[in-house]
Amino acid sequence: MSENSGHSEHDVQREVSELEGRSTTASRLFDLRLIIGGLFVVYGVIVTIAGINPSDSSLDKSEGVNINLWTGIAMLLLGIFFLGWLRLRPTPPVEVADVAEEEEGA
Repeated sequence: MSENSGHSEHDVQREVSELEGRSTTASRLFDLRLIIGGLFVVYGVIVTIAGINPSDSSLDKSEGVNINLWTGIAMLLLGIFFLGWLRLRPTPPVEVADVAEEEEGA
């Protein structure tokens, strides 16, 4: 292999290690729990702020229940749950042997 491509075995191993590190970082960055939790927290803050000082017409529409406040609090709690779950159980790193076995099986 090193004769044909002009790269030494050490260079190839180093590049593979760098790609593995990038792959692990990318999988942690795009974990759905982070995206879902972040969006629920942002929207929860917005809806909670809207529900702090409701108008009389919005209370009349919801039959006296401050639905924006309760929905915002629920969204905040759900978002915090997802972010806490991500923090307590992070995505495990991808093992090279696992990826090689999957590619051979396909």
